[in-house]
Amino acid sequence: MKYSAVILAGGSSDKFGQNKALLYLEDKPLVLHVLDKISEVVEEKMVVVKTKEQENQLRKTLKTRAEIIVDEYEVQTPLAGAYTGFKHAKNEYALLLSCDMPFISSDVARLLLECCVNVSAAISRSPEGSIEPLQAAFHAKSAAKAAQTALEHGELEMTGMIVSMRNVRYISTLVLRQLDPKLYTFFKINGQIDLKRAESLVKTLKT
Repeated sequence: MKYSAVILAGGSSDKFGQNKALLYLEDKPLVLHVLDKISEVVEEKMVVVKTKEQENQLRKTLKTRAEIIVDEYEVQTPLAGAYTGFKHAKNEYALLLSCDMPFISSDVARLLLECCVNVSAAISRSPEGSIEPLQAAFHAKSAAKAAQTALEHGELEMTGMIVSMRNVRYISTLVLRQLDPKLYTFFKINGQIDLKRAESLVKTLKT
């Protein structure tokens, strides 16, 4: 079975003064870290941006590594980018990813996709109940419909899409720890402190 990946890269970052997708970690932009990790997991790779300017900036970096799609909604929310990506996905199931999670585990990504087959979504959930929808797998058409409905009703959170989807499978992070013991796959770079820690992690994971 062939899969797609939707990578959200349209968020503005006042903390870094540039698109986080192009922020360098060690020797390459964050978005390339994500693409490298999923290159053998999915056949179709899409990067969703908010503006034509972002599209032009990313095209210089990505070249032919992934298709770049400009978001169809002007509202600034990951849900809009998710809708655009799912709408354009050529395969039945798609990963939804964020460009600022450079340590994505290919094993976790593969498991999420496998768990999504024949259901609407496969989403990680911690024992405390928190979920991570920006590293999850979805039935693309169902997710696109749910995202569009949520946006039309003024919902801006990812949960606005998920609550209306039937047959969602939740994968415990306790299970995912068997593949990624420290769950670095969910490490997100939100600020300079995170970036410094990521730089240290890169060196640690290489040894």
